[in-house]
Amino acid sequence: MEIKVTVNGKKFTSDVEPRTLLVHYVREVLNLTGTNVGCDTSSCGACSLHLDGEAVKSCTILAVQADGAEITTIEGMAAADGTLHPMQQAFMENHGLQCGFCTPGMVMAATSLLKEIPNPTEEEVRIGLEGNLCRCTGYHNIVKAVLAAAGK
Repeated sequence: MEIKVTVNGKKFTSDVEPRTLLVHYVREVLNLTGTNVGCDTSSCGACSLHLDGEAVKSCTILAVQADGAEITTIEGMAAADGTLHPMQQAFMENHGLQCGFCTPGMVMAATSLLKEIPNPTEEEVRIGLEGNLCRCTGYHNIVKAVLAAAGK
């Protein structure tokens, strides 16, 4: 099936198998490998990206379901000149990444959370990110990073 999507501000038209998951389309067709495949069961959130401005787990969505949508991946978060998005900067400054595997999904989920709750409490951040798993148990610094980004 033919789909048309805008990814990180660029328009794409692609022929995809109807069963292709959005995460595989982004990684394998568009070669945007910052979106990670973690579990394929929607348990970990490593594949989170923004679909029409909302954080979603891209392993739960077929690429054909995204036809006509605007998608932002972790590669699209930084400015064109390479300046990091405030959330990316906060993760770096607050040691919110350890092995880095969960980081793209966490950044995407966290930025979506701050759109809904611009000044969250620590508890709201923890609840807002509970669909994203960190295998290194770096949650404390991830929460610090989100709270720091909320202040910017």
